[in-house]
Amino acid sequence: MSLKDAVTTALAGVEDPQGGDVLASGRAAGIVVKDDGQVGLVLAVDGLDRTTAERLQATVEAAVKRVPGVSAARIILTADRASAPAGNARPRETTVPGIRKLVAVASGKGGVGKSTVAANLAFALARAGQTVGLLDADIYGPSVPTLLGIEGRARVENDKLQPEMRHGIKALSMGMMTDPNKAIVWRGPMASSALVQMVEQCDWGALDVLVIDLPPGTGDVQLTMAQKLKPDGAVIVSTPQDLALIDARRAVAMFGEVGVRVLGVVENMAGYCCPNCGHVSDPFGHGGAEKEAEAMGVPFLGRIPLQMEVRTASETAQPVSGETAAIFDEIARSVMVTVGL
Repeated sequence: MSLKDAVTTALAGVEDPQGGDVLASGRAAGIVVKDDGQVGLVLAVDGLDRTTAERLQATVEAAVKRVPGVSAARIILTADRASAPAGNARPRETTVPGIRKLVAVASGKGGVGKSTVAANLAFALARAGQTVGLLDADIYGPSVPTLLGIEGRARVENDKLQPEMRHGIKALSMGMMTDPNKAIVWRGPMASSALVQMVEQCDWGALDVLVIDLPPGTGDVQLTMAQKLKPDGAVIVSTPQDLALIDARRAVAMFGEVGVRVLGVVENMAGYCCPNCGHVSDPFGHGGAEKEAEAMGVPFLGRIPLQMEVRTASETAQPVSGETAAIFDEIARSVMVTVGL
């Protein structure tokens, strides 16, 4: 039995205060087991008062630590959900009819693989049984058409933009409405207005979650999205090096100022394994995003390695597979638990 299987078995023995066990009820999810025996997971505390939530956290942590081979346990509580007494919790209603949850994927700077992460997060959510849409809101540099193999202009039916279906998700991008050989030269208000229109004037149908791939930075588009669309949370993407982390801090601070919950940080391009000799190197450093997430008090969702397979999948408009897909599945589970999917 693997260490992760042993941890899963241990969690199945922890009673959920509202019936069943914490694994079957979905309270415990997003289990991550590192090579050094460190275990992390997300514990949802919907409908529990603070005392019960804290007691459950301690019980879960103790159960995990008792598993042979576990060196440490990190339990991420969705504490804002625990603040309401049982029976009084009310889910936030999305601002867009038909869409249950809005999740933004953001970065403080470009070049960190944000769009690749956004697309594969959407694929992972779909694999988990969610009905998913992906909006490419990077007005000036749309990447989703390439990542999903979408060519040509978006169709319009009954005055509604029609998203394209790829790999089980619906997708829409500014790249589907403009000439790919021409630059989009718009001022901030125009770009912000385009974002809102693509969300509200698209025929998304009924979605469990719309993943919004934001442009890099902390400008007009991000502020408009936060204030008018009111997403349920934001995932921050960064590489491990200090220059990227500086901008990741700004992104976290921006969402805090506009009242959008940061669901966590993803460390991308983290470690390269040579396919010929098997040597692992860290061209961009290692663990920087995880340390920064801990310092900022936000969850660390996972680490995506720098792999040829990721590049190949992106260039051939396919989801990643194998171990990398499993990492995205864990990230998706954490997101689902935190936003209440």
